[in-house]
Amino acid sequence: MSSYSYLFKYIIIGDTGVGKSCLLLQFTDKRFRTQHDLTIGVEFGARAVEINGETIKLQIWDTAGQESFKSITRSYYRGAAGALLVYDITRRETFNHISTWLDEVRQNGNSDMVIILIGNKSDLDSKRQVSTEEGKSFAKENNLIFMETSAKNSTNVEDAFLETSKFIYDNITNGVYDLSNEKSGIRVGSKAGVAGEIEKTKTKTNTLKKKKQEEEKKSSCC
Repeated sequence: MSSYSYLFKYIIIGDTGVGKSCLLLQFTDKRFRTQHDLTIGVEFGARAVEINGETIKLQIWDTAGQESFKSITRSYYRGAAGALLVYDITRRETFNHISTWLDEVRQNGNSDMVIILIGNKSDLDSKRQVSTEEGKSFAKENNLIFMETSAKNSTNVEDAFLETSKFIYDNITNGVYDLSNEKSGIRVGSKAGVAGEIEKTKTKTNTLKKKKQEEEKKSSCC
């Protein structure tokens, strides 16, 4: 029996070396590694958080930034409820590539995915090549949440995941998702509140309707 209200699937995307794996490690384990091997394909992490008194399990997939792994990582876009789109504030080229990453995720992910733009390595402000205003402006133009973080000293790392979780949770309560469809990137757990119970009832009703339609179809063709 699941011990959460909902499970949200997340993906972390962006160029190689922007700190995706470090963000994941800081969030799940509250630690930072100065040396980190390049991600090969995908890495996985999980952690439970509390939103509006309900336990939400975050299942997070950290994807490789190298072009050679694009075909693998694209498959993880499908069925994700949230995405962290990460660039390095000290390397302008990683910010310049953000529009390409955004196109990728919107073409391959679901239309209701909640996306947060993250300018990582805010602890290296003296080496900054991308201003905070540039990040905010891009996020506003593309309807994204925006935050600057530091995986090294943990600044805003927790908030980045919590903020996206709150948006997803609000979407659930507003009936945005079809939770019976696994492509939503959300799984209803045993401790789900009213929204979850409504969705479970809808799913059961839809299943019964489908079964009835199939039976009627069989009887009409004989």
